[in-house]
Amino acid sequence: MTGTTWSWRIPSLLQALPSVLQLTLVWFVPESPRFLVSKGRDREAKEILGKYHGDGNMNHPLADYEFNEIKEALLMEKELEQPSYIRLFATKGNRRRMRIIVALGFFSQWSGNGLVSYYINLVLETAGIEQTSLKTLINAILQLFNFFMAIGSAAIVDRVGRRTLFLISNCGMLVAFGLWTMLSALREQTGSKVAGQATVGIIFLYYGFYDIAYSPLLVAYTVEILPFNVRAKGFAVMNFTVSFALIFNQYVNPVALKKLGWKYYLFYCGWLAFELVFVYFYLWETKGRTLEQTAALFDGDGSDDALQEYGAERIRHRSLTSDSGEHMISHREISPRSEKYNGEHFEMSTVTQQRTRYDWNRAHEERARRESQLYRRDSQMVVEQNRQRREHQRRESRIQELVDSIMDPYTSPARINLTRSPSYANHTPDRLSPVSSTTKKANPPLYFP
Repeated sequence: MTGTTWSWRIPSLLQALPSVLQLTLVWFVPESPRFLVSKGRDREAKEILGKYHGDGNMNHPLADYEFNEIKEALLMEKELEQPSYIRLFATKGNRRRMRIIVALGFFSQWSGNGLVSYYINLVLETAGIEQTSLKTLINAILQLFNFFMAIGSAAIVDRVGRRTLFLISNCGMLVAFGLWTMLSALREQTGSKVAGQATVGIIFLYYGFYDIAYSPLLVAYTVEILPFNVRAKGFAVMNFTVSFALIFNQYVNPVALKKLGWKYYLFYCGWLAFELVFVYFYLWETKGRTLEQTAALFDGDGSDDALQEYGAERIRHRSLTSDSGEHMISHREISPRSEKYNGEHFEMSTVTQQRTRYDWNRAHEERARRESQLYRRDSQMVVEQNRQRREHQRRESRIQELVDSIMDPYTSPARINLTRSPSYANHTPDRLSPVSSTTKKANPPLYFP
């Protein structure tokens, strides 16, 4: 179709196809339970949670737990709600989130991928490939490779974990881009065709590592770490960061490539090293957590415990059928796939566990650790309360003795102790004696120094 208008119409139609599919299929996507709860449509929210997390039972303990957890999280967020985008930077937890979101926005475009995405023609010419048909073929195969790598990575993200994929991705990109730079320099300085052909393979290797994290997780991780009330605003900030980073790609990369050639790749090698350090120190793992638990992880200050305790409030003393349906699980029994909240216990089926990807082992370990911390804290509180109670009793006793000595000086402990002292036995000043003269003859008066 060379020379006809279909040479550009067909690519345009193919690029529009994903949007058409999305617009058609989005109507079959279930509504978010958090949105339904925020609008007061609690029953619909429970039905959705029961359908996807409770094997079709809206009264399943896991559905109850998640429903109550969502309600508590929304109440806590509503209490702290502030207008506009100020909320994104108002708390320490949100500042942690925005640091990660802004960084990922830049990393997604400044990791060297912008060179190939927008200027693959110049990159391939640097590698010694100048045939137009060969360039088109390499580009087409590369895009298909990216698609399947992203799909495969999205399928394993709940098994491997977000932080792990980001670390593998950044390590791999740093190594691959270093090899890419070395081969490009070798090709330019020696004219080696082998180095140029090897560069194409390294480009595929580099994109393979980029695709396992940044393609499936850029959006997913962003919305996952944001609380419900600022999720839309935080996502908008991420998109703005990506757009801002694209300005650099469009106006700086082509000029730098023409002026510096392979030497420009050294800048990206340094930047990728910085990305790896940032991801290692600041990116947190969210595998096996609900959105509310992830929010509590960033906010800290015990909110994670509060959410989980509230979410488990209605899960009390239940006996549930195990996977086989033959054995009843008592709330006193312990299982790797079970949760226990203050003596309350429930277990989910293997099917539900695989569907939700909930890490019960880690949840049980975290619960045990928190219970140990709470026990130590409660023990210290009991000791302090007992000490304060004893001090209060001693203080009350002393006050009572003083009151008794004033009201009845002859029978009070102070009167008895003083009258036994020989130094006061013969001292009877009239002006300080609270008794009559008759009593004074029978008993020595009390002396107040």
